[in-house]
Amino acid sequence: MAARGSYAKGVAKREEILTTALDVIARNGYRRTSVRELAEAVGLSQAGLLHYFSSKEELFHEILRKRDERDAASFDLPGAERIDAFLALIRHNAEVPGLVQLYAQLSTEASEPEHPSHSYFVERYATIRHSFAELVRHEQAAGAVDASLDPEQISALLLAAADGLQTQWMLDPSIDMAAGIEYLWRLVTQRV
Repeated sequence: MAARGSYAKGVAKREEILTTALDVIARNGYRRTSVRELAEAVGLSQAGLLHYFSSKEELFHEILRKRDERDAASFDLPGAERIDAFLALIRHNAEVPGLVQLYAQLSTEASEPEHPSHSYFVERYATIRHSFAELVRHEQAAGAVDASLDPEQISALLLAAADGLQTQWMLDPSIDMAAGIEYLWRLVTQRV
């Protein structure tokens, strides 16, 4: 019985670490947040915090996974509403630049197949492309998107545009990421 209670406490502490880390990184930025600072925010030593994760890389990977969980709960909508949810998420990202920096840094590092987050990003991109392709098919059935266009290609281009606009925004915060994606979507749906 003690082992089960101990396990539950460990799971709860890990969740506290991830939730707190989301807030600290969103506020301070990825580069200006140290593992020591994250540990202090949850009342642990640096070694104590890393007890809950196999490495610093896993910690940051799990922070992004927690961000995705939180975002999915807030912005996941069905069918044609999915583009509105995506635009809302992009607007939200402009409010949490530190998490955007973390995502950009880790996604680049994870392009190496041996990186601990490689499979996470491969699966994440595949899931998002699939979701957008379903949206395009829905819009094609409704007559809003040319039926001759390839939903998978449009999906990949939407995701590439979002990541590219995000990078440009990190360099120039005056860029409106959501407006760029909204414009691209209007082009795709012939609503210019």
